[in-house]
Amino acid sequence: MRVTTVDGTVAEAVDEGTGRPILVVHGGMGDSTAWSQVTDRLRDRYRTVRLHRRQYRLDLPRPVTMADEVQHVAAVAATLDRPVIVGHSSGGVLALEALTADPARYAGAVLYEPPVVIGEPLGGDRLVPARAALADDRPGKALSIFLRDVVRISPVRAAVAGFMIGRTGYRDRVVRQLDDNDAIDALGVRLPAYATIGVPVLLIGGDRSPRHLAERLDALEHTLPRTRRLLMHGQGHGANRQAPQRLAAAIATFMEAGPA
Repeated sequence: MRVTTVDGTVAEAVDEGTGRPILVVHGGMGDSTAWSQVTDRLRDRYRTVRLHRRQYRLDLPRPVTMADEVQHVAAVAATLDRPVIVGHSSGGVLALEALTADPARYAGAVLYEPPVVIGEPLGGDRLVPARAALADDRPGKALSIFLRDVVRISPVRAAVAGFMIGRTGYRDRVVRQLDDNDAIDALGVRLPAYATIGVPVLLIGGDRSPRHLAERLDALEHTLPRTRRLLMHGQGHGANRQAPQRLAAAIATFMEAGPA
């Protein structure tokens, strides 16, 4: 799917299946393939549309704000009949912003650990060493710092992930990941705006995820007027790859419960 947005850029998505629409907005360091294992299990019953987020489109210029990204989400959503929007990680923050901008366009939302700002900035000064590592052309080191200090995974896991990315040469994706964090921080605390979202929302978290993500879900659970909470035992922040069947089942259950 290719849709021209109001500013003349083209939104891109993978459109599969038939039935009630589900619009998937992936998280950081990803693209439209990030949730394919989940939508593969849904497209026999639903129309699944996986957006390739503007923030991670290397064919489009940076920096990219959340407002810029909302334009792409809205353009794709406008071609669908009130989709349920599924947002993962920073894509969950983007989904919240899209819902706030035009809540009537969506039937509901499934949000998997969106790192919304609830007090101090998500990255802030913690990103300064990561930016310095990028300036030194050390993207793997930059990603390790980001994962350790912002995402707050264990230093060992962060170092391994950074080492692997450093070997693959994904420098541009690391740049976009840090930009993505800056875009979230630029929003500030948006809980009062999210309190106006009237559609049903399913909040998903993993019991192996960093604690701060659960705290952000707590804030959303107390803010959103119509919300349910699902804890995925044995899962962390990447259940879209580690437990796609369970995520697909949760989304299908939410769809059948009748978000309307």
